[in-house]
Amino acid sequence: MALSRKHQRELNRLKAQAEDLWEDQREVLEHAAKVVREAGRQAGRYASEDVAPRVRDAYEERVRPAFEDAGRFARNTARTASDRLQHDVVPAVTGAIGSAIAAIEVAKNRQVREAIKNASKVGTDVGTKLGIVKPKPGLGVGGYILIGVGVVALAGIAYAAWQTLRADDDLWIDDEPAQDFDDAES
Repeated sequence: MALSRKHQRELNRLKAQAEDLWEDQREVLEHAAKVVREAGRQAGRYASEDVAPRVRDAYEERVRPAFEDAGRFARNTARTASDRLQHDVVPAVTGAIGSAIAAIEVAKNRQVREAIKNASKVGTDVGTKLGIVKPKPGLGVGGYILIGVGVVALAGIAYAAWQTLRADDDLWIDDEPAQDFDDAES
């Protein structure tokens, strides 16, 4: 398909404008790259001449002393905790364990067990006589009645379960006698 001269001239003019625009864009991009490179150099110079000394001074004046103080505090705390553990906790724990072992050994002795049992009985008797310890109440009439009711209820539940689960063939009733297939056709 051929283009008319008018359209051809318009296309050529648009093509030339596009090429001019491309050249302008290339120049703008080159100029922007130069500006960015120069800004990078300036930022590097500013960082090395102004920012780095300030950061170094702030570290030396504020951060390092804080870390040193924290380290001293941690060492002192660890030393104090270790001293307390060695001088307070460990002796107390070993003393308690030793006492427990001694009590277990004493409790194994038959004579000591009998003495404790007798002392307990005497203490209960004396406490009951003085009114300090109340004697244990027996079952009484109500307790025996409740036990009887419980036994009867348990028997009833067992009987109901037995009746439900037993196999009784006499309970089944046939609906109708089965007819032969030949009899039904006639």
